Amino acid sequence: MSRSTFVAYSAQAPGATLEPTTFEAPPLRDDEVRVEVTHCGVCHTDVHGVDGDFGVFAFPMVPGHEIVGRVAELGPAVSGLAVGRQVGIGWQGRCCGRCEWCLAGDEHLCLQIAECGSWTPYGGFGSSVVVDGRFAYPLPADMAPEAAAVLMCAGIAVYAPLRKYTKGASTRVGVVGIGGLGHLALQFAKALGCDVTALSSSPRKEEEARALGADHFLLTSDQRAMEEKEFGFDLLLCTAQSGNDWGNLVMVLTKNGRLVLPAFAPIELPLVGGPGSGPIVDFVAHQVSITGSFLGNRAEVSEMLAFAHDHDISPRIELMPMAQVNEAMLRVRRNQARYRVVLVNA
Repeated sequence: MSRSTFVAYSAQAPGATLEPTTFEAPPLRDDEVRVEVTHCGVCHTDVHGVDGDFGVFAFPMVPGHEIVGRVAELGPAVSGLAVGRQVGIGWQGRCCGRCEWCLAGDEHLCLQIAECGSWTPYGGFGSSVVVDGRFAYPLPADMAPEAAAVLMCAGIAVYAPLRKYTKGASTRVGVVGIGGLGHLALQFAKALGCDVTALSSSPRKEEEARALGADHFLLTSDQRAMEEKEFGFDLLLCTAQSGNDWGNLVMVLTKNGRLVLPAFAPIELPLVGGPGSGPIVDFVAHQVSITGSFLGNRAEVSEMLAFAHDHDISPRIELMPMAQVNEAMLRVRRNQARYRVVLVNA
């Protein structure tokens, strides 16, 4: 195989099976790095990408945005990295650098963000990836690459809002959904010193939720228990956005409470009328907020990696070879992963 080509697993059309495909290696711009991929996590957003959800994915598409690898080539304008350095790459691979959000240091809110995913032109389900060098983050030397891969997306997704909206032991945090994001949110919230409750519809999740850092466990299908917890949380981090009774979630928030949505989901959030919704008077009278949280900026990603390293925060992972990418995607699609799947290149 020539150095001018590489192999990646691509979907040729929405909903297609991923197939090994040979691509021309994209030329390296002055500010870019080429990274040889060793590990790549499988995120539910990869499933959305292959399915063509959200209208921002072009085909053929190579998914994969929880990437760890080693720098193979540097553009002349790249600083702070060296060939052979192990780096992590997340959802964002570049930014416009010109809009008000980029100039303010919030590149993740770039007005051109739909064109800035790390899968453009090709993502991490392959042998190499090219991104702006500023979005390739040096990893702590002793951080396991498979753990770092998951932290690059799932980790920052929950860390950024917890860091922004909590104030230590005085903050009563509820984590809704104990899955790929939720199991990390419990660990981060506990390490931040919060009073942490896991909320789940499955009683089988209690033992593991407590092992991950939850001080309390609340079964969302137990209506009496939910009513007893009225006004009981300052912050709810909703990592499972389907199957929720949104009215119940609003009622367990205290006055001035905040419901944070850190995950993508192609569903509608019913605020008024319909099953599982609540009257809008509750939002007004309780003065609650619903806040979207989109990953984090570069400073927050670097801070998150250091915080996870210092507090021994690590995802629960299933390792699979890159060649089994379709099996891995199916496990994620069916919500069978416990709790994240990471693909490993031979």
